[in-house]
Amino acid sequence: MARKKITVVGAGNVGATAAQRLVDKELGDVVLVDIIEGMPQGKALDLAETAPIEGYDSRLIGTNGYKETADSDVVIITSGLARKPGMSRDDLLKTNAGIVGSVTDEIMKYSRNPILIIVSNPLDAMCHVAMKHSGLPKQRVIGMAGVLDSARMRCFIAEALNVSVENVTAFVLGGHGDTMVPLPRYSTVAGIPLPDLLPGEKIDQIVKRTANGGAEIVSLLKTGSAYYAPSAAAVEMVEAILKDKKKILPCAAYLEGEYGINGLFVGVPVKLGERGIEEIIQINLTTDERSALQRSAAAVQELVNVMGK
Repeated sequence: MARKKITVVGAGNVGATAAQRLVDKELGDVVLVDIIEGMPQGKALDLAETAPIEGYDSRLIGTNGYKETADSDVVIITSGLARKPGMSRDDLLKTNAGIVGSVTDEIMKYSRNPILIIVSNPLDAMCHVAMKHSGLPKQRVIGMAGVLDSARMRCFIAEALNVSVENVTAFVLGGHGDTMVPLPRYSTVAGIPLPDLLPGEKIDQIVKRTANGGAEIVSLLKTGSAYYAPSAAAVEMVEAILKDKKKILPCAAYLEGEYGINGLFVGVPVKLGERGIEEIIQINLTTDERSALQRSAAAVQELVNVMGK
C-alpha cells in the first residue's frame, strides 16, 4: 500500500514542527515547501537524518517549488507573515490573503483533490481565500483553530484542578481570536461538567486566558509566536483524516445555515474522516452562547468584507 503524501507549505516553526510530528507518527511521506532557498531542503534533510534514530521510514523532500507536491492527500498551509507584538490579526489580512491565494493556486495545479488544512492567520478569513482559489467542496477546506484553542483550555483546566490532561475535554466554538466562544458547561473532567468542579470566577479566568492564549505566548517570546501546540493541533487533524478516525474535533468549517450562520467559516465541532469534514455536529446553545457565537461570526464577516472576497 502506497504511503500517503502530506505537503506542508511554510517551513518556519509551525511547518517544520508539523513535519517532524507527521514523520514521528509515520502518517505519510512529507513534502516541505518554502520560498526561502535552502531552508526547506535543509530541514527535510535534518529530519531524514533523524529517521534512523527515531525509527520512521517516512520520506521527506524539501523544495522551493510545487511539482514535488503532486497528488498530495492532505496539504497543511502555514505560510504567511507571523504576528508581531502589538500587531492585530487584521493587520495581516491583506498580505496573507495574497500569500494563501497564490499558494492554493500552486497546490491545485499539481493535486486534483487534496484536503486543505489552513493554519495561516487570520484563520477563518484565510479559509475563505483557500476555498475560493481551490474550487474544492467545503468538506475539504478545514481551518485549524478550535483544536488548538481547546487544547489551551484543557491545559489550564488540568492545571487548576491538578488532574491529568487526558481527563479533560474542553469545548471552544467560534472564530480564532478574541471573539472565540469557550463553552464551560460542555467542558468536562472525567465526564463531570466543569461548573460542578470550579467556581464561576475561576472558569471566567480560564476562558479569558484561553481567548488570549496566542497573544500571551507572543508577548513572552518577543519575537515569533506559538508553534509546538499549533503544529500538534494540525497533525491531530491530519491523523483523524488519514486514519479515517471519525474523530469529533472543533474546526473552522464552512457553515450553510448550521447554528444560524450562512456562508462563513466558523469554529464548530465536526466529524473528521477520510472525506474531510463528514458531519457538522450541532449542539443546543443558551441564548448567551448563541449571541456570543453570532458576534464571533460577525467578526469573521468583517474580515471577509475587508478582503472583498
